[in-house]
Amino acid sequence: MTDTNQRAKGGPHYAYAIVAACIAITCLPCALILSCAGIFFTPVSEFFGVPKATFTLYFSILNLAMMVALPVSGKFMGKCDLRALLSGCVALCGAGCIGMGFCQQMWQFYVCGGVMGIGLAPLLYLAIPTLINAWFVKRVGFFVGLCMAFTGIGGVIFNPVGTALIAGGAESWRVAYMVFGVIILVGTLPFTLLVIRNTPADKGLLPFGATQAPDAASPVGSTARAVEPVNDTTSGLTLAQALHSPAFFAVLAFSGLITLNQNIYQFLPSYASSFADSLPAVAAASGVVASACMGGQAVGKVLLGIINDRSVRAGICLGVGAGIAGMTLMWLVPGQIALLLTGAFLFGIAYAMTTVQTPLLTRTVFGGADYTNIYSKITMVGALMGTVSAVAWSFIVDSAGGYPLMFMMGYVLLASCGALALYALAWKHGHVAT
Repeated sequence: MTDTNQRAKGGPHYAYAIVAACIAITCLPCALILSCAGIFFTPVSEFFGVPKATFTLYFSILNLAMMVALPVSGKFMGKCDLRALLSGCVALCGAGCIGMGFCQQMWQFYVCGGVMGIGLAPLLYLAIPTLINAWFVKRVGFFVGLCMAFTGIGGVIFNPVGTALIAGGAESWRVAYMVFGVIILVGTLPFTLLVIRNTPADKGLLPFGATQAPDAASPVGSTARAVEPVNDTTSGLTLAQALHSPAFFAVLAFSGLITLNQNIYQFLPSYASSFADSLPAVAAASGVVASACMGGQAVGKVLLGIINDRSVRAGICLGVGAGIAGMTLMWLVPGQIALLLTGAFLFGIAYAMTTVQTPLLTRTVFGGADYTNIYSKITMVGALMGTVSAVAWSFIVDSAGGYPLMFMMGYVLLASCGALALYALAWKHGHVAT
């Protein structure tokens, strides 16, 4: 059945089922493991009587595992049935999360973190842009942004659930981990096993938004042929060609620096708390500051997706501009709580660039011919930066420069990201022109 025939019968395009599967992936395994991690830091470290840094080392190991798994995942995603690959990844995430509930020693948490990192690598970084790019010709940016927004929305939904479970007793964190693991398996595997398909051709369809036109060389009444879609997955550079281009290293640096900038978010609540003596009302709003940033992230992912469908340059300018404006409001007028929260919200839009702007920029610059291999290499730097950024920002915040130095470095990072992205787009334009 073709895309046109399916539309004529009034049925929704199967691409919407792919979107639902992508939302399940981001809202459950990605959100439960990443966006809800913080609620476990205090109860687990207190139960074992260790510093938080000792326990949260598992999170660094998780990020390192993602970095190592990404290039391997990129190669497999272009060659195998995504139902099997993504289902295996979900199984690793669920098993690792359930395993966290049974851990009796710190090294066991580290092993579980590594297992979850291997599973999360393709789910967080590769699955959504790969599937959306394959199934959609139109509104690619919007659907990538929509799906990725559920990493934050899932955190909003499940953080209170996990907190309530943990409140049950000294070891109730074990129950919370196990419940989260079961939710990951039960809520996601039906989608990855039964819904996911690599390409529309696997269902006898054209991508959503592709049109058909009669072949001029064919007799009247013959089967229509598909017009080549704008979002072509067969054109573009190979990995080897991309590796020899300066644009590859520009996008690579963009991925690392935007991830480093994103992790300023973790220090916004402590920044607000630092005003406990001079501005107690601001310190009391520290939790709300984090929520405002998460709200900006969720809205920003969808907004950036919509704008990127019209202009990738405009998306870059919006993300960078919102981040700079947000930090300015938080730094210069923290006493005005409304402006402080507005600044946190705007910074959330810049935060959203990590998982929305990076894949869309990669696709725009290098095309779709070898997208998963190229993007998996680019995201390795982002994953690596995720392992060191919290420590790096901790040193900066605790230095003589403190939070002002943090914001000044944030300006430099965002400006650098904007320059790198615009350079890559300019290189693409010149490359095509020649």
